Amino acid sequence: MDYTFNGVDIILGRKVNLPEIRSVVKWAASEPANIYRLLEFAQSSDERTGVNALWSLTHLQKLQPGLLQSSQSKLIDMLLTEKHLGRKRMLLQILREQSYEKETVRSDFLDYCLSKINSECEPYAIRCNSIYCAFKMCRCYPELMSELEEHLELLTLQVLSPGLKSALATTRRHIDNLNKTSRQ
Repeated sequence: MDYTFNGVDIILGRKVNLPEIRSVVKWAASEPANIYRLLEFAQSSDERTGVNALWSLTHLQKLQPGLLQSSQSKLIDMLLTEKHLGRKRMLLQILREQSYEKETVRSDFLDYCLSKINSECEPYAIRCNSIYCAFKMCRCYPELMSELEEHLELLTLQVLSPGLKSALATTRRHIDNLNKTSRQ
């Protein structure tokens, strides 16, 4: 299906199903300008349009990893001001799959992620994705890794969901592997 700009706007503004999301993803992947249009839709003040656009972006990221890397700063800006839990979860899901280099790590995003790890009022998915994002940023700076480890240690004092247990175990395993590599 080839959607025009207005056609995608109509689709994203209503209740959609997975095949429609996949069609939007194909449309977005067909031309670089369409990705930027989809990012604009993700910032829509209309809740449904914004959520559907972000849902599409999560699938676009799976289809073409790294495609949204150049929009990392914009996605972080969106996350830091977002109030809607579903949008925050999807933004973190997208950011979790991105790479972070020493010169691109944003301290405001790292602080955000670290603050969410032990926040019991946050949904599990936000906390899990925050753990993974924080690790990816902290591994660029060994001095920050100890701060992450402190947050993870505090996390063990809480009752954890299976997802949080998995995120904790996986991240600790990555930290151990990183420590072994640095000692060699």
